[in-house]
Amino acid sequence: MPWGKGQIVEEATAAGEWSAPAIQLLRYEDGSESIRFCQYDDRGHFRRSPMMVDRRLIRQLGRSLVKTPRLRRILDDLVAASGPREKEPKRKSRAR
Repeated sequence: MPWGKGQIVEEATAAGEWSAPAIQLLRYEDGSESIRFCQYDDRGHFRRSPMMVDRRLIRQLGRSLVKTPRLRRILDDLVAASGPREKEPKRKSRAR
């Protein structure tokens, strides 16, 4: 993976209470590409710590991927490589 001058060419973002997670498609001067999973703090500064997201933020990132066709295709490859989806067990509804 190249290190150097890379450009963010597509980005999916979400807004959390403590951070703003992002998935970025980076393109380098030699034409190679990579994906960065990262986050920014509430002031917009890049964080160098593990990115943790809950289901709500995952859904936000998923909706944001609609605007990023190339990034979405690459992530589709990631999910497809894991094999067929297992059905989630039905959740019991809570009585009110």
